[in-house]
Amino acid sequence: MTATAADTATAQTTRSQREVFGEVLAAMAAERDDILVLDGDLANSTRADIVAERAPDSFLEMGIAEQNLFGVAAGLATMRFIPYVSTFACFAVARALDQIRVTIAQPHLPVKIAAGYSGILTGSTGKTHQMVDDLAIMRAMPGMTVLAPADDVEAEAMLRAAAELSGPVYVRLARDPVRRVFATPYAHPIGMPIVLRAGRDVVLVSTGTQSTRTLTAAEQLADDGLDVGVVHVPVLKPLDASGLLAEMAGRRLVVTVEEHTIVGGLGGAVAEVLAEASGPPLRRIGLQDAYGESGPNDALLERYGLSPARVADQIRAFLTELRP
Repeated sequence: MTATAADTATAQTTRSQREVFGEVLAAMAAERDDILVLDGDLANSTRADIVAERAPDSFLEMGIAEQNLFGVAAGLATMRFIPYVSTFACFAVARALDQIRVTIAQPHLPVKIAAGYSGILTGSTGKTHQMVDDLAIMRAMPGMTVLAPADDVEAEAMLRAAAELSGPVYVRLARDPVRRVFATPYAHPIGMPIVLRAGRDVVLVSTGTQSTRTLTAAEQLADDGLDVGVVHVPVLKPLDASGLLAEMAGRRLVVTVEEHTIVGGLGGAVAEVLAEASGPPLRRIGLQDAYGESGPNDALLERYGLSPARVADQIRAFLTELRP
């Protein structure tokens, strides 16, 4: 089954997910004594500094030493703590991958990875700081739960839910505010795909903050008379294959849209599901085996075909290809 966002919030710019991280973890640290936040010397960027200010006894500054950062988190997890590790996605996944794999994932320790500055919209930090293959890497890691919230409301719910999930959890967080698509309080079961917009002809499957832009693209396509639905996938692993199949069955076309490489991420996951079920045709929108570049957000979204207008244009082109 899938959940339906029947009460989708009105379009508005709200808190960034990094601000949500700082506020929620500070509140969680005040509520319980097993929550710790470990920072990799990026607290003013990831907003872990909010925890440092409001709950200093629950904040540990580990410096620019990511491998050690995750090693210490693993050790604390063996002592009944629930460590949230705060750093950029590029440093967590690329620089400390061996520590995550060997010291956290293999022993299935409850370390929660708050991966900030994910995707290409990282505040003009350039390709070295952009992480566009993290979902593929983490999705392939046995025992790793992978979460990608769409907006600030869902980010808060997922950060809280992560503490209750067994084993390691990867939470993909974006830098900048986006359109809010969920009403408060968040009322969707963690794990189920969520219908943001119903549509019987074409279904767009998206994840993370890209789902907010994908929803806007679907609204633009509706002006063309196209009946386009949007399904948001907040949990890439474990993936609710049956829920996705229910929303994709009988559609003329399925299109995945992600701020991530099309190799191994959401597009790969949906392709696996459809291939096993002999589902409808699939097209994938995302980075085409390429690294990002430095630039303003809007320019990057245009360049890589992820702005609402560019997504809508690609859907029109896909539908033209399918016409007999």
